Amino acid sequence: MVSPRGPPRARPTDMTTPGPLLPPYGVVVGVLLHLVVYLVAVLYSYAEQLFLKKDDNKIKKQDAPALCDLHCCKDEPIRNGLIGQKPPSINPERLKDFGEEDYLNGDVKTWEMKIVSRNEELLRDALSRIPQSSSRTSLSSSNKLIRFEDISAAAFKIQCGVQKTPCMYSRLSKQYGMDIYLKKEFLQYTGSVKERGVLYLLTSLPQDQQRKGVIVASDSNFSMAVAYHASELRIPVFVIMSTSTSPARVKMCREYGAMVISYGTTAKDSQTHARRLAQENAYLYLEEEDSAVYLSGLGTVGLEVYEQVPKLDAVIFPAGGHCGLLAGSAAALKHLNPRISVIGVEPESFPVLQQSLKAGHPIEDQACSNHHFYGDVSGLCFGSNSLQLTGKLVDKVVAVREEDILISMLRLLEYERATVDAEGAIGLAALVAGKLPELKGKRVAIVICSGNLELHLLQQCIARALTLDNRVCRFSLVLSDSPGDISKLLEILAREEARVLDIKQEHTFVTSELFTVEVTCTVETRDKIHTAQLRNALLERYPTATWTER
Repeated sequence: MVSPRGPPRARPTDMTTPGPLLPPYGVVVGVLLHLVVYLVAVLYSYAEQLFLKKDDNKIKKQDAPALCDLHCCKDEPIRNGLIGQKPPSINPERLKDFGEEDYLNGDVKTWEMKIVSRNEELLRDALSRIPQSSSRTSLSSSNKLIRFEDISAAAFKIQCGVQKTPCMYSRLSKQYGMDIYLKKEFLQYTGSVKERGVLYLLTSLPQDQQRKGVIVASDSNFSMAVAYHASELRIPVFVIMSTSTSPARVKMCREYGAMVISYGTTAKDSQTHARRLAQENAYLYLEEEDSAVYLSGLGTVGLEVYEQVPKLDAVIFPAGGHCGLLAGSAAALKHLNPRISVIGVEPESFPVLQQSLKAGHPIEDQACSNHHFYGDVSGLCFGSNSLQLTGKLVDKVVAVREEDILISMLRLLEYERATVDAEGAIGLAALVAGKLPELKGKRVAIVICSGNLELHLLQQCIARALTLDNRVCRFSLVLSDSPGDISKLLEILAREEARVLDIKQEHTFVTSELFTVEVTCTVETRDKIHTAQLRNALLERYPTATWTER
């Protein structure tokens, strides 16, 4: 009997159980073949690179790390120099008989660098090249002109090794009737702007020369910068100084990491000895010259001043024989804004730059009788490259007296709490002397480039500056040798608010009447007006009083 519901239905298949999903055999084989071919190609390329660069890799393992690897670290504070690395010791035995007093025979072995680039506009409007004396060891290249791009490259390369010093508004602005900004380059680690050019010069040396070492022969700021940065870059460095060099300078140079050798009684003896050692030991003899590399490093000051002071009207630099800072910075500033006036200042007693510009070639036969005070600005004009750039790009060069430099040192100490030397203060001296009246009411930057003043000179300079500024005066008068006369004199000084620094009495060697005493007083006053008031008050009471002229 057939069921009314129809034929029985088949049971549904269970769809939850998956079947085999393996790809075809040919696809698997194709993928494996592609993978094998790719691995073979990679291994072949890697083996070829190892074979071609085998020698280069050996050299790189021995070379020093890159500059920013030495000076910059993300996990540690930034400082000038190596981080967590100890520079290797310098072996004294590398110096051969450095005590012998022979002179050089033949040429000195040096390294010469040439900067070449295409599609760059040179500073080609500078004066024609001036032949340079062949007797000087030179790092300058045959390409005598620097480019703005060279200065920019130097700024990038040395940014981790030198300080970006502040350019601050000065309280002296109201006194001189203009907005004065002071670029405080004396805050560099060695107290001098020379660090910029030296660091770029050292990092531009070939690796083999860096391993051999460098040698310098002077006690200048340049030598101090070479001693410090060469040690930080792990370059063996030797400094030859004369026996007349200040012990403080010798000690400081050794603390920077250089091997210091005292030799000879004059700077010429030290230089001759350094050249001989360089020739015998394959060291590179360095002296401050106007190579394109060195000038590019110094020119970074101009870049920073332009960046830090907007709407700048003029920049004042120290000049003199070593005018690399002036020339390099002028190249940067004139490229950025040709309307900015660039002014150089040099000593009136040693106007070597003005004479060199007038003659059309470096003047090398003029000597400075006060080198310890003037420092690097008293050096000879060291090259034609700086002279060319200065003659074309610098708007004005003025000369100032020694008295103006001393007063500017006093002003910086009082108003800015800055202890600087003559080279650092000479820019402000142009304003103190009134040599730049056209800058009244304008925005002016002054580069304070050096602060390496020895202590005994500091005391003498400040004492002399106070006298020149009519703040310390001396007078003599004759009093009767009776009780109360000196007290009356002191009462007058107290009433006039004069501070007594010294008072002396002379009884024996007196040419006046018997029973009299000659009294000599040294007093301190506020300014020139106060000194005149004191003088009138004393002459009214003591008509025979005499003043010691400064």
